[in-house]
Amino acid sequence: MKNRKKLTLKSIFHDWRLYVLLLPSLVYLFIFAYIPMYGVQIAFRDFSPRKGIWGSEWVGLEYFKRFIEYPNFKFLMMNTLRIGLYSLATFPCPIIFALMLNEVRSTKFKKSVQMISYIPHFLSTVVVCSMVTLFFNQKTGVVNAIIEFLGGTRTDFLTKASYFEDIYVWSGVWQGLGFGAIIYIAALASVPMEQIEAARIDGATRLQIIWHVNIPYILPTIIIMLIFSCGGILGVGFEKILLLQNDLNLSRSQVISTYVYEIGIRGGQFSYSSAIGLFNTIINVTILAIVNEIARRFGETSIW
Repeated sequence: MKNRKKLTLKSIFHDWRLYVLLLPSLVYLFIFAYIPMYGVQIAFRDFSPRKGIWGSEWVGLEYFKRFIEYPNFKFLMMNTLRIGLYSLATFPCPIIFALMLNEVRSTKFKKSVQMISYIPHFLSTVVVCSMVTLFFNQKTGVVNAIIEFLGGTRTDFLTKASYFEDIYVWSGVWQGLGFGAIIYIAALASVPMEQIEAARIDGATRLQIIWHVNIPYILPTIIIMLIFSCGGILGVGFEKILLLQNDLNLSRSQVISTYVYEIGIRGGQFSYSSAIGLFNTIINVTILAIVNEIARRFGETSIW
């Protein structure tokens, strides 16, 4: 982004109090994010807990090759990409929600809606999956009750593989909609009222003000958040998928992260699972770097 303050030794000494406040976070990141990277070499060794990391034999890219040649490699990649891209397609939902809330004139109603929309974010994954299971239950679920009331036929959604992505993604949207909109609501709060008043004087409707004033003003924030979202396309977590997974929907719910869980935690193949995890991370970082470069060249807004 343009107009960045140049970091110099003089500016660091001048703002030393701010850097002291930043220090605990840096120490936390160094201890829990950077030091553990030492263990990444397990992916390149035939790791044995008895021999330790340095005592284990170096095998190079053997486990990476093994994963790529795995018969279900394409199957795992396609399932992971399908869910990741579907989730990315819902990226505008928090933005739309924030724009809608910004247009609400009643402060009391606005705060009430915000509070209600935040609540699902603070529910654990286990609770959310339990709620999803109850809601979509074929016999007692509220979703099937509504479908039957409207003249439809009850369906066991959780055992039909074709419905898995829809349930996974939209339950995630419901859980994160309010919390994800916070950053956009904050950005909209800083839109200059002078610009909005000028647009109103010129005869602009509320929709035109949103399109020509609000959205352009928060566009840099949207681009930054989109870059981060693109960097997690293959980063589909295993907890929620594992809790919603069953033998009948495996054809669409088996992804890279659940495969790593099975062979790493349950199977004890630490080197192989580490290699898959590192492969996944490299792909995500590569995508993030590409999207960031595209955003920097065409929009002059980027992470770095």
